[in-house]
Amino acid sequence: MKQSLTSLAVASALFLCGCQVTQSSHSKPTSYETQPAQVMTTKAATGSESITLEQAMAHPDWLGRKPEEGFWSADSQSVLFEQKQTGSNLRDTFKFGPQGLEQVALSDKHQIGALNAVYSQDGKLQAYTFAGNVFVKDITTNTVRQLTRSSHTAKQLQFLTSGNLAFLTDNTFYAIDLESGLTTELAKLVLGNAPEGVTEPKSYIAQEQHKLIDYVALQHKNAKDVQSRQEALVEQNATLDNNQFYLGTGQRIVEASLSPAGDKLIVAITKDIPERSEQDIMPNYVSQDGNIDPVKARSRVADNKPVEHSLVYIDLSSKQQKMLPYETLPGYDEDVLATVRKENAQALGKTYTSKKAPRHITLMLDWAWDQSAIQWNTQGSQVAVMLESWDNKDRWIASVDFNNNTLVSQHRLHDEAWVNYTHNDFGWLNDQDTLYYLSEESGYSHLYTKPLNGKAKQLTSGKYEVSELTPTKDSKSIYFKANIKHPGIYEIYRVALQSGEVETLTNLDGMTDYVLSPDESKLLLTHSKIVMPPELFIADAKPGSMPKQITHTVSQEFLNKKLIAPKVVAVPSSNTDQPIYAKVYYPADYQEGEQGKTRKAVIFNHGAGYLQNSHMGWSVYFREFMFHSLLASEGYVVMDMDYRASKGYGRDWRTAIYRHMGKPEIEDLADGVNWMVENVNVDKNSVGTYGGSYGGFMTFMALFTQPELFQAGAALRPVTDWAYYNDPYTSNILNRPADDPIAYRRSSPIYFAEGLNKPMLINAPMIDDNVFFQDVVRLVQRLIELEKENFETAIYPVEPHGFIQPSSWLDEYRRIYKLFKENL
Repeated sequence: MKQSLTSLAVASALFLCGCQVTQSSHSKPTSYETQPAQVMTTKAATGSESITLEQAMAHPDWLGRKPEEGFWSADSQSVLFEQKQTGSNLRDTFKFGPQGLEQVALSDKHQIGALNAVYSQDGKLQAYTFAGNVFVKDITTNTVRQLTRSSHTAKQLQFLTSGNLAFLTDNTFYAIDLESGLTTELAKLVLGNAPEGVTEPKSYIAQEQHKLIDYVALQHKNAKDVQSRQEALVEQNATLDNNQFYLGTGQRIVEASLSPAGDKLIVAITKDIPERSEQDIMPNYVSQDGNIDPVKARSRVADNKPVEHSLVYIDLSSKQQKMLPYETLPGYDEDVLATVRKENAQALGKTYTSKKAPRHITLMLDWAWDQSAIQWNTQGSQVAVMLESWDNKDRWIASVDFNNNTLVSQHRLHDEAWVNYTHNDFGWLNDQDTLYYLSEESGYSHLYTKPLNGKAKQLTSGKYEVSELTPTKDSKSIYFKANIKHPGIYEIYRVALQSGEVETLTNLDGMTDYVLSPDESKLLLTHSKIVMPPELFIADAKPGSMPKQITHTVSQEFLNKKLIAPKVVAVPSSNTDQPIYAKVYYPADYQEGEQGKTRKAVIFNHGAGYLQNSHMGWSVYFREFMFHSLLASEGYVVMDMDYRASKGYGRDWRTAIYRHMGKPEIEDLADGVNWMVENVNVDKNSVGTYGGSYGGFMTFMALFTQPELFQAGAALRPVTDWAYYNDPYTSNILNRPADDPIAYRRSSPIYFAEGLNKPMLINAPMIDDNVFFQDVVRLVQRLIELEKENFETAIYPVEPHGFIQPSSWLDEYRRIYKLFKENL
């Protein structure tokens, strides 16, 4: 197995080459606000074999099977990671340590720990789950104890201040005494009302029955005696306890969090109503049994109703539970949509009168989180909760005044557009009553600290994005990831909390993620470059450390391919002061400053909207990278733009599409076309565009609203009507149809289909549980009714949103290739 994981030395050499902009690891970093880079050049792979479309769309196993889910061993001496098996979706586990690289046997997987393992306060014990069971490792002796063996799944492991280990199973919190092995039920959360017990007769008939019939009266007395005895037994016998807490009928638990002291709980509950209707289905025509399978699907934003989470504080010592009201949160009753509602009412000839009313508030849902929205300090004496408004305009961090049963606002982040659903990391510094958190209030995601009763302090600043926070145990520093020196280069940094000094810890020039070792001495780095998939590195957690590459998973077959790596270019914008960063694939035969030769071009539109693709790391669009290299080898110029709404460029760039998706982005595409015309001799009448998901939506909007900008376009798995898309994503950007139908009509391609006058290809998977096949069906019918002749539709009966079958990928890209060959 060692041999299969080792590639030629050229892999390491290629991995360490990259962009030509470098920076000393010892220098204090400066943001790209003061050092803009107009062009970031890259070195292409050195292979000699041309890439074919068939190879580019083949199963990605041929590239090599990259390391996944890397984490540290408890003693900080080894690294564990997963690797996919060739030709199978199964993963094997590998360990890299003092003895080199070795595969972990299935019989030993319970001994290796886990990425989300927790540690005792003295750092001597590690706890984790394997297959739902609880294990504890003594780090000094490297011995492992299994504490549970059950079909129930344990989660939310934490060491209590008492030294006991707590966990949650089936809405019940338990604590294990690690010395005696005794398991104690701390709290059982019951979704129902508390039983009334034995009650006195209430109705006239019942009362008379008890008077007239001695047997009935005796049975009632006996029942009361049993109840009294049980209550006395629990009260007087120390081995028993009643830890049931009733949360009411018709509720479900969103989240529950136990204090490290083991004496308090914060529980978020909401009404237990279906998230989808029976009509939310999509037919699967190619099922296992040959019948049509009505697959359940999500609801649509147009159908969603307001959601609210209620917070319950439970004192486990006194057995008291109380609701935590939201009235103390600043702006909890503001009509933040008043302007939007007024505009929409006026469009209908109506008048809107703004009124204050309590807003619907929920726990924060961050799409990139592996943490909870409920965070306790080390001692368990304080708790902070991150909340968001259902209208998406506010985020609060609030502590709890347990004596007065109130929320105390520590920070409010208000955004006239929408609060970001990433960059919400927060928590408490170790052994302190000081919060740390990320906020976009400056226009970029930056790090702040705030004492419970003090003022907030901003620790990072500049035109760059901070993410992935890891505070040290001594609370003197916080590690983070950021794109300080260029928007497309992500390195790892450390900030001193007292001085605010930022240290550069990596200088790899690409895309880098990290995991700090348990002893805080080393970093496990996942690093990639434009032309090289991710590999694992180890580095000392200090400036100037030289990372050591520990995996070599890239295949020789991939290394042999002659690929054209793009340059990252800052395209001037005609609409903003900020440039539009874009990858540009120059033709293989291109000569700088060439004259008398015109080029054809393609612009690729990445998906997700809020995603960054013009960076210096390996892209999730690796097939497209190879396709674009193929096009460039045939003389095309290919551009891949981080249009407005893309990630990595700050709040204003992110929210530029608020209430009007498809306008700023297409303006940016127009700037891209003009840049290629002026700088790479592109013929303005020989440019096409394509993209999937959000990129497919953009293709529609470009062809429908600016029909002369592109000569052909391919829309893959595209959104056609935002009212049919999901609520969590769409309601941020366009509000909801009930409040803002104007935003939906001017942002949905189906309303502009009459503008089509160029060849268009629509590729649609039929069991797409993200962008429904219904989107394409409705648009195609509208195009038919508009008597449009210049479009074609290809359907993929077995594919979800992200294609799986190589044959489907190949068919899709053959059609795209043909479209551009015939029309540009």
